[in-house]
Amino acid sequence: MPLMIEGGRVPPRWALEGSSRPAVSGNTLRTGSLNIALINNMPDPALEDTELQFFDLLDDASSDIPVYLKLYSLTGVPRTDRGQRHLNNFYYSLDELWQNQFDGVIITGTEPRQPNLKDEPYWRVLTDVFDWAERSTASTVLSCLAAHAGVLHSDGIERHRLPDKQFGVLESRRACNHALMNRIPERVRFPHSRWNEVREDELTSAGYVVLAKSADAGVDTFVKKKRESLFVHFQGHPEYGVHTLFKEYRRDIKRFLNRERETYPTMPVGYFDESAARLLREFQESAMADRREEVMASFPEQAIVSGLRNGWHSTAACVYRNWLQYLLASQAKTSVFTMTPAYGSALKRTAVG
Repeated sequence: MPLMIEGGRVPPRWALEGSSRPAVSGNTLRTGSLNIALINNMPDPALEDTELQFFDLLDDASSDIPVYLKLYSLTGVPRTDRGQRHLNNFYYSLDELWQNQFDGVIITGTEPRQPNLKDEPYWRVLTDVFDWAERSTASTVLSCLAAHAGVLHSDGIERHRLPDKQFGVLESRRACNHALMNRIPERVRFPHSRWNEVREDELTSAGYVVLAKSADAGVDTFVKKKRESLFVHFQGHPEYGVHTLFKEYRRDIKRFLNRERETYPTMPVGYFDESAARLLREFQESAMADRREEVMASFPEQAIVSGLRNGWHSTAACVYRNWLQYLLASQAKTSVFTMTPAYGSALKRTAVG
């Protein structure tokens, strides 16, 4: 069963790139289907890539589960004219969100512009979304910056600045048994791209359960039930495509050459093979010696891209498959409680959660 974009608002890149698994538009939910909101807050250069990443991931994770997806974005995130047109064409207004309940919601981060998240122009509406999600969904997924914002809002947990960007495909180990980690290998590798972290001791003291962590990546995945919704937090990006880290690294190199940043960016770890890493080290030497935007003309892009491999997608799809099954189980439990309360205790023992 392919992923279905609610209301027929199918972004053209998905219609083209998903042609082997045709996207079906629809606006009527059926029994046994899931209704999910994707609140995509990524900046314009990554807006459509992020759409495709989550479309692909949910499409692979859903398999036989019908999933209807509806697109939203926060107000207050800076947009170009092109980015705003894309939102106008394919995204729904948050005014429409408040009137609905969804089985689940996925909320992405965005590139921070302020040291204190509470100073971001979208902070107030983001916290309104968090409060709405607690009441109106069975589970909420928060990605990277959204995860940091979520714990700050609900529990006052501050993020901590790292000495360097946590960047690359980092290995974590499962920290406990949980339904979201069913059939997940003992060791998992997911992309990370962040300058800040939230720490395990502060999370656990506030009632969060850590699902995966490592000495290198810190806490990877953690959860907490908030009112009606199980909040699932990823400090990393299991949704990332094979080229995403490469694009971010190339962007940061351009910023260095344009003097938008003072230091040359650290190469993502666990991502490039040795041949690509050697080419990139050679390019770094040239860029450091001749710091001009024109140096990017010799950037070895084609040689790098040809060797990239996505070694995390199957694990990410499994995690999201578990999440979709959690939503189905929550949906079934609600239906049984509504129609036949006598069977509630039996279902509670068998439901995923």
